[in-house]
Amino acid sequence: MTLDSEQTAADTNPSPSGPDASRRAVLMGGSALAALVILPASAATALAAPTESPSPTHGPTHGHAAGKGTHSMSFITTKDGTQIFYKDWGPKTAQPIVFHHGWPLSADDWDNQMMFFLGQGYRVIAHDRRGHGRSSQTDTGNEMDTYAADVIALAAALDLKNAIHIGHSTGGGEVAHYVARAEKGRVAKAVLIGAVPPIMVKSDKNPGGLPLEVFDGFRSSLVANRAQFYRDIPAGPFYGFNRPGAKVSEGVVDNWWRQGMMGGIKAHYDCIKAFSETDFTEDLKKMDVPVLIMHGDDDQIVPIADSALLSAKLVKNGTLKVYKGFPHGMATTHADTINADLLAFIKG
Repeated sequence: MTLDSEQTAADTNPSPSGPDASRRAVLMGGSALAALVILPASAATALAAPTESPSPTHGPTHGHAAGKGTHSMSFITTKDGTQIFYKDWGPKTAQPIVFHHGWPLSADDWDNQMMFFLGQGYRVIAHDRRGHGRSSQTDTGNEMDTYAADVIALAAALDLKNAIHIGHSTGGGEVAHYVARAEKGRVAKAVLIGAVPPIMVKSDKNPGGLPLEVFDGFRSSLVANRAQFYRDIPAGPFYGFNRPGAKVSEGVVDNWWRQGMMGGIKAHYDCIKAFSETDFTEDLKKMDVPVLIMHGDDDQIVPIADSALLSAKLVKNGTLKVYKGFPHGMATTHADTINADLLAFIKG
């Protein structure tokens, strides 16, 4: 394992605060929720309205959801009839980069990276995990085994070979679970950004994790008022906007909320268990491709000590890159730095 400590300037450890007692209860003091709140960052771009999707079929199929001659919305249909939305841009002969978003977002979370790597000549692909974004609002299959199976189906449908898989937060867990199961030749490299592995929940084997009660509270807040909860997360610890002196972007907050509210509450509820209780230890050990692990040391959502620092010890061929002062959503707040480092790893 290689350790590379990024010395970019950023805020250090001021105490977060909430505007009122109710919000404080939801945010659980900022940093505590931070730990609760796992996953993705959001890009600030607009989204076209979904069009009618194809009828479910048996077995993975793919096609476009609009009428003949249009190519606005693409889906594959999995064996259980779930429709998985995906974007696939760039030359089909170019090396593919596949982006895996975090909870409770969508492929739109990667807009900045998709545009950047498209401009570099790569084929860029991002999908909405089942129950998220424009994919089916499933009430079953919202766990890591099925998430990985959906990626296997997508890779087969698009005939992806020698691909780089990049995952943020929950998406990082999905990448680890997929890469450990992928057919030979499908994966060239992998990147985990602010990712949840090896495991988040506290146990005898993982004493540094978060208590189960934290995630129970997370579920309760989700059911009680999802719309407000999905406002408080990005406005607070996700992007470090709760830090004194932080430059808050209302557009970024709104875009996070928009993506979250597009998905299904049942799938989002189930996914909390998937990202917090899945043990990725064996997946990390099985990853036999080069792996870049990127994490901010001010990540209030997935604390670095119980995630990246442990994951780096488990992968066979890993490089750990720590970013001083960067938040969980650093792929959005510090996109230029993250994109440059991703490109260097991909080309290296």
